[in-house]
Amino acid sequence: MSQTFNNTQPIYLQIMRRLCRQVVRGELKAGAKLPSVREMALQTGVNPNTIQRVYTELERLSIAETRRGLGSYITEDTFRLKQLREDLKCEQIGSFIADMRETGFSPEEIVDGVRKELSNPKA
Repeated sequence: MSQTFNNTQPIYLQIMRRLCRQVVRGELKAGAKLPSVREMALQTGVNPNTIQRVYTELERLSIAETRRGLGSYITEDTFRLKQLREDLKCEQIGSFIADMRETGFSPEEIVDGVRKELSNPKA
């Protein structure tokens, strides 16, 4: 099943972000085996070289590790996974704040808006 990608960012980064979000949400647990490069390429509808780059980058960031002859796995380093969660949180908040400031909202308006949304039972 092919996934949709946007044109504003390299595909390998988009796949990396999706995998990192799956880890943070708990869909991919520590120590979980990742699909083979070919299998993931088929799932995402991209070239296997793109997936190899994804796995290489995840390994470089210590989010995944390759076990010779066995494949790629999500790291079991809980400190690193907590750090990944914190990094993603800060990235999302930073992006949100930058967008709000660019739109012309003051810090007080941003905080008030967030408080209102968080107190909304539908949020």
